[in-house]
Amino acid sequence: MKVLITGGAGYIGSHAALSFLDSGHSVSIIDNLVNGKKEIIPKKAKFYLSDISDKENIDKIIQENSFDLVLHFAAYTSVKESVENPKKYFDNNFEKSKIFFDCCIKNGLRKIIYSSTAGVYGDISKNKILENEKVNPINPYSESKLNTEKYLIELNKKNNLNIVILRYFNAAGADVNLRSGLVVSPDNLIKAVCEYVTKKREKLIVNGDKFKTKDGTTIRDYIHVSDLADMHRIVSEDLLKESSNGYKIFNCGYGKGHSILEVINCMSKIINKEIHYTIGSNRPGDSEISIADVKKFKNKFNWKPKFDSLEIILKTALEWEKKI
Repeated sequence: MKVLITGGAGYIGSHAALSFLDSGHSVSIIDNLVNGKKEIIPKKAKFYLSDISDKENIDKIIQENSFDLVLHFAAYTSVKESVENPKKYFDNNFEKSKIFFDCCIKNGLRKIIYSSTAGVYGDISKNKILENEKVNPINPYSESKLNTEKYLIELNKKNNLNIVILRYFNAAGADVNLRSGLVVSPDNLIKAVCEYVTKKREKLIVNGDKFKTKDGTTIRDYIHVSDLADMHRIVSEDLLKESSNGYKIFNCGYGKGHSILEVINCMSKIINKEIHYTIGSNRPGDSEISIADVKKFKNKFNWKPKFDSLEIILKTALEWEKKI
């Protein structure tokens, strides 16, 4: 496969690039390096420094290569920042994506995998969320992602595309060979815990403990980033064989949740030392529980994750934090 990845200098995009390269595929990456880091771009990948809204540049890149499909990761991802500056998120995540997809279609690139978020479901009290659940985003980040999903689906009606939308729950951990990991993320729990343990952060603050959960803290479905990356490769290999057009939506998670305090306690066991934390206020736009129902993906692809363990997630994240 010849694969084009936008945002390939980012956390999930770089791991997806590694998954494709490790399986013998060819990878080209587009990234403007505003949030992406050049040092985590895999050496075997071809890199283009460009914004996805630079029509002339994008046209040229697509025309010069015979890409089989494109994976669109490029986006701003901070919920907190999106609440503070919604326009920045709608402009970057939605308006620029529209320009990019239009370039793809104009140049005959019609197989698209879109990186979306479980945030589109909003605050659902159900134990596990299915793909056909009503969407109700509660922050501008998630809304910008949902707007892009809708735009893609509309494009599909007019242009006979083949689209897969992947809704991520909580990507975490790092490549076991430490080739990539999370470099910067101001509001990521596991990143914060690792920074605290490695003494890069003075305080560890838990955002609220009065939620209606077993220990009062929010619950998330954490999926190891390398398993998430492999899901993209599995979908891509299937998409290449797929002749009929249309769109599919899949949840990406493990189908089980861990609270903030469970994550902290698990890390305490790993380092064999109690981790001290303080309770802060709730973050705006935070949902109480978010756990995926992943039967649809598992059944279609007979998927068995390799790293389905909170301990592995935390150990790889910590080793990466030590490395950087």
